[in-house]
Amino acid sequence: MTTTGTESARADGEGRGRRRGGRSAALPSERREHLVRLAADLFAEKGFQATTVRDIAREAGILSGSLYHHFDSKESIVDEVLSGFFDEVLAAYRAAVDRGGDPRETIAELVRIAFGTLEPHRAAITVLQNDWAYLKGMPRFAYLTRVEQDVEKMWVDTLERGQRSGVFRADIDARLTYRMIRDTIWVAVRWYRPGGSLRPQALADHYLKVMFDGIVTHS
Repeated sequence: MTTTGTESARADGEGRGRRRGGRSAALPSERREHLVRLAADLFAEKGFQATTVRDIAREAGILSGSLYHHFDSKESIVDEVLSGFFDEVLAAYRAAVDRGGDPRETIAELVRIAFGTLEPHRAAITVLQNDWAYLKGMPRFAYLTRVEQDVEKMWVDTLERGQRSGVFRADIDARLTYRMIRDTIWVAVRWYRPGGSLRPQALADHYLKVMFDGIVTHS
């Protein structure tokens, strides 16, 4: 995409006032990715509904109209944020399940994958927690329900396979168990601090210890 000399001059001037902006002369694809990251952080901080195109443009140090050179709406931006997250996590989940290993090992791997998304996809997970009901009510985001069902099926099938083989207790509800695990992991995004002393895999290991072995000592 090309810009006129006036637009370039404006962008340069605006870029000097940006708070989180990157290189003003970035390639279009790099610029697009940069805008997605900025917008994702704003959606996570303010909520998707409360964030305006003007907010995103101001954060990027550009005019609102310039943002429309890259995206036709803020819905397009959050769509890219969420689809990128789901593409990655679904592929990882499927690979873990398709290996067909021991059910306990597979569930442990699924847990580690989930915790591993807390840093790179913190904004997407926060948006899903805060704006799930609103977004999935829009036709554009109908895929959210399908993805939710696909993910649940992978977890529940693995838990039930473990029940049939005697690895997991037969007296637990597999679907309820999955939802409890899911919610416990995703809510961690609210208190987990990326870059801190507690790394995602250490958090996953601790979670698995509690989940599989409990907190009661065995005499």
